[in-house]
Amino acid sequence: MKNAFSCLSVMLSKSFVPRVYTYNALISGLFKVGMLDHASDIVDEMIERGTLPDVSTFRVLIAGYCKSRKFDKVKNLIHEMESRGLIKLSLMENPISKAFLILGLDPLSVKLKRDNDGRLSKTEFFDDVGNGLYLDADVDEYEKHITLGLEESMVPNFNSFVRKECCNGNLKDALILVEEMLCWGQELLLPEFSKLVRQLCSSRSQIKSLTKLLEKIQKSSHKLDPETLNLVVQAYSKKGLLSKAKIILDEMLQNKFHVKNETYTAILMPLCKKGNMKDFNYYWDVACRNKWLPGLEDFKHLLVHICHQKMLKEASQFLEIMLLSYPYLKSDICHVFLEVLSSRGLTDTALVVLKQLQSCFILDHSGYNNLIRGLCNEGKFSLAFTILDDMLDRDLAPCLDVSVLLIPQLCKAHRYYKAIALKDFILKEQPSFSHAADCALICGFCNMGSTGKADTMFCDMLSKGLSPDEELCNMLIQGHCQANDLRKVGELLGVAIRKGWELSLTSYRNLVQSICSKGRVRLALSLKNLMLAQCPLDGPIIYNILMFYFLSAGNSLVVNKILTEMEEKKVVLDEVGHNFLVYGFLQCKDLSSSLHYLTTMISKRLKPSNRSLRKVISSLCDAGDLQKALGLSQEMRLRGWIHDSAIQTSIVESLLLYGKVQEAETFLDRMGEESLTPDNINYDYLIKCFCQHGRLNKAVHLMNTMLKKNNIPISTSYDFLIQGFCAQNKLDIALNFYSEMLNWNLKPRIDTVERLVHRFCQDGKTELAEQFLVDMTHGGETPTRKMYFTVIKSYHIKKNLRKASELMQAMQESGYQPDFEIHWSLISNLNSAKAKDTDNGSKGFLSRLLSKSGFLQKK
Repeated sequence: MKNAFSCLSVMLSKSFVPRVYTYNALISGLFKVGMLDHASDIVDEMIERGTLPDVSTFRVLIAGYCKSRKFDKVKNLIHEMESRGLIKLSLMENPISKAFLILGLDPLSVKLKRDNDGRLSKTEFFDDVGNGLYLDADVDEYEKHITLGLEESMVPNFNSFVRKECCNGNLKDALILVEEMLCWGQELLLPEFSKLVRQLCSSRSQIKSLTKLLEKIQKSSHKLDPETLNLVVQAYSKKGLLSKAKIILDEMLQNKFHVKNETYTAILMPLCKKGNMKDFNYYWDVACRNKWLPGLEDFKHLLVHICHQKMLKEASQFLEIMLLSYPYLKSDICHVFLEVLSSRGLTDTALVVLKQLQSCFILDHSGYNNLIRGLCNEGKFSLAFTILDDMLDRDLAPCLDVSVLLIPQLCKAHRYYKAIALKDFILKEQPSFSHAADCALICGFCNMGSTGKADTMFCDMLSKGLSPDEELCNMLIQGHCQANDLRKVGELLGVAIRKGWELSLTSYRNLVQSICSKGRVRLALSLKNLMLAQCPLDGPIIYNILMFYFLSAGNSLVVNKILTEMEEKKVVLDEVGHNFLVYGFLQCKDLSSSLHYLTTMISKRLKPSNRSLRKVISSLCDAGDLQKALGLSQEMRLRGWIHDSAIQTSIVESLLLYGKVQEAETFLDRMGEESLTPDNINYDYLIKCFCQHGRLNKAVHLMNTMLKKNNIPISTSYDFLIQGFCAQNKLDIALNFYSEMLNWNLKPRIDTVERLVHRFCQDGKTELAEQFLVDMTHGGETPTRKMYFTVIKSYHIKKNLRKASELMQAMQESGYQPDFEIHWSLISNLNSAKAKDTDNGSKGFLSRLLSKSGFLQKK
């Protein structure tokens, strides 16, 4: 006890707050060593330090005083417990009997009786007033039970504490208790463990604590019931901890536990959202096999993710599952399906499904609106108009937002009367939305270039006392800019300035474009000042637009003045502005300025656009400044920036032009080694170049790189390779590329086939050479005279006169005249065959040959 109090003193000196079970242990220890008078001091100390005694503390006190036979103190403790609300004591209930109950003793077996014998023969102890008392019980069992209670008080019952904190919703305290009980070597019982896990699952902020708990108590984790495991999978899935969710779900499936619908839905949603299609498809199949059935809201949310991944097969399967499972909700399910697909750019699919469902689902007002809205957002206005016509035929009208989408497009499609009809319908059904309808129609007129009609409508609005607003004014300005009517734009701009309306960035851009194209510099600069005064936070955008159109008009001098002004006003040039300058100065043939702003971008750790890099490097190579182009490429390499096809082609072509073939190959090797080649790489031009330089192996490597990235070379690339290998007499390799070319359905050039025929004949492989002619004929092509001549000559040299003559005949049938020398040689060699001609009028081979050649004429 001395050591225990020393530890307590250290705790208190460090401002640590002892827990209830620490005080309970001290009280129990005092009773065990007979220092019961100090027990009350411990209770006073704990109350003074803000720790109120609970039932466990009073149980220790009662046990200690019962062991010491201080039953008057036991009575006082029972009354104190009642006053603290820890127990309820009826008027008829004996406090001592209540104390025995608290200690787990049976009040019928353990009783406190007064000794009425004058000699006090049974008296064991006296109360405060001198009455002799004795215990009517098995004293040994009583003592054993009381001692055991004090012993157990030395070691806290953490499971009961954890259960209490869980019931009170104090998860943080419950977790601290779990940590402590593990230090004490106690095991958290499965009921308390399950309860704590379920409560942690219900709190999104306690997922890390849940993970730590499951890892620390793995033995019990494997014993959790299916209900709790379902909650764990759902909690992990909702927090995106999919690997942990999958491990638990897989164990559940392996143990054939029941997996709830909500659990399948919870894991499928994040898998689909993150694009993990392999795992999604696996659990989708498992869920479908196990008759998974989500609710309507979950159906909608998961369908959104499925449609985002363009998984049309799964979307259709999902719809089928829902329709079969909820036949009484068919209409709601179909509406959700149409709404989601229409909003996700899949309106075509929605229409196909709608056609299949027309026997059980009739499109209503909401469905029509969703379809038309989706088609408009996808830019499929012609189809939207068809749906609109069908809708109007059924006496249904589109809602306001759909009508506003349709009206401008109807005007643009010259369906003016339909647009007017929609506007009139809005005015009739919803007069308060007349302004939106008028704006939509004016927008339509501006889009179709009918600014006169737009102005007329604008005047009508004014005559009706309707006040135009900022949006409408901007719309008209944009329309007149497109019509290039700067006079009218000036009038509208004056109205906007007088009314204090802000000019939109779109209007500003259209205005600047028109003004710069006419070279009106001062007006453009004045407009810029107006915009800066209205929208000072949009300064970089305003300057970017101005510089872009000045550079597009070739006016780089003004842009330099604008840049000086920006520097004075401390307007920072952003990434977009830098790219505008790089490209714009190139358009003005000012390569040095373009390169300056590109290198400035890189020094500021801004990444130039691919177009900027491509154009500058190409321009440097065209100007013969290869070293600067290579230097820029080096800067790109250091930052791991991709070199697109144009950049690689420009640099390699320049290197080859200067005769630096090895440097060109090294550069391309470096691109591959450092993964700086894009997926859409095109090496067709470089394949041609390397073939022309006799570097066929490099050309083949470039072609293989393209094929590995699923980019099919053009036929010309194969032509150059085939002809190159023919020139090196590597006919097997040439034939392989020829076969590969045909497999890609690419058509070789005639000169390529002629080269193949010539080389095979030259190599003595006349039969293979002839096969090229046969393949061409079967493919509906006519071999050239040169091909025929080459093969015929080869057969003639090999003394295969029959084959040579057959080909000569085929050549003539193709409309070619044979070479006289070869022809006459064949006739001479076949002269002996003339005697074999029969006298019955039939002609031998020689006669036929001569006849087709025109040497024999019929009489």
